[in-house]
Amino acid sequence: MNISEEENKNPNPNTKDEEDGELEEWEIAGEGDDTASSSLKKGVVEQPQPLEHSWTFWFDDPRAKSKKATWGSSRLPIYTFSTTEQFWSLYNNIDHPSKLAVGADFHCFKYKIEPKWEDPVCANGGKWTVIFKKGKSDMAWLYTLLALIGEEFEYSDEICGAVVSVRGKQERIALWTKNAANETAQMSIGKQWKELLDYNNTIGFIFHDDSKKKLNRGAKNRYTV
Repeated sequence: MNISEEENKNPNPNTKDEEDGELEEWEIAGEGDDTASSSLKKGVVEQPQPLEHSWTFWFDDPRAKSKKATWGSSRLPIYTFSTTEQFWSLYNNIDHPSKLAVGADFHCFKYKIEPKWEDPVCANGGKWTVIFKKGKSDMAWLYTLLALIGEEFEYSDEICGAVVSVRGKQERIALWTKNAANETAQMSIGKQWKELLDYNNTIGFIFHDDSKKKLNRGAKNRYTV
């Protein structure tokens, strides 16, 4: 990940110390200078655009994984963002899926929802999955993120988050939802997502309960679109 350790200590990327002298994106450049007098007279100040929900990026570093480590111990929160400006500031400064190491998992989940089956919000849910050839999921990942934070799904309250998983020959994007048994909601989400990505292949929905029983291998799709 192209984020310095110093930046990682600050959960709000747009928060700066007053003394560092740097302007926020919504501040007027050159405020107090004569050269900015015309802008000041107009009184035009761009305000941050808040999102309906705050979201957290999580990263599961393959270098930190080992057979002896506790499952999920290598998955750590990176940043939480709550405005459109914060999202783009982060997105433009992190590696996209095609640049991630094999074995990496990069998550974007609603704030306070952890990307794991055991999370109370996720426990009774499931996931839709789309598959791409290695290095071909970057745009689909961006479109998915924009749909999430923009609340574009009809059943957006059902959404927990999404994860892109980079493997040897392919990249998978999974969309996690809350109530797997709500077939109407899940089918709506699957159809909207497939349409949004202009994805031609059939996609399937797996219940987390089935994944746990099968140890995430061989679980069958309950719904398909």
